[in-house]
Amino acid sequence: MNATCIFYDRKDYPDGAITELTIWQVPAPVPGSAHGLKYSLFYGYPGQRLVGYDNERGKGDHRHIGGREEAYAFTTVETLIADFIADVRTFRGAP
Repeated sequence: MNATCIFYDRKDYPDGAITELTIWQVPAPVPGSAHGLKYSLFYGYPGQRLVGYDNERGKGDHRHIGGREEAYAFTTVETLIADFIADVRTFRGAP
């Protein structure tokens, strides 16, 4: 069984920034994660990540804020997306 994309969304901002969210259902957890999802949530400019959430093989669930990387406690897809959007809004200076 292959990975199946269960969520995709992209938004282009007038200033050239983008958000791109992709979540896949995978047949077995990615090493370092305890759930059956693989995800990549990106905010930034082409070639410049400002906010990112992912579960890279071996690293598990983590997020990137500016130049900082830290562990992320994954609970649900809905919370993952809400946390990402909140960080993007904070980074953009929006309420």
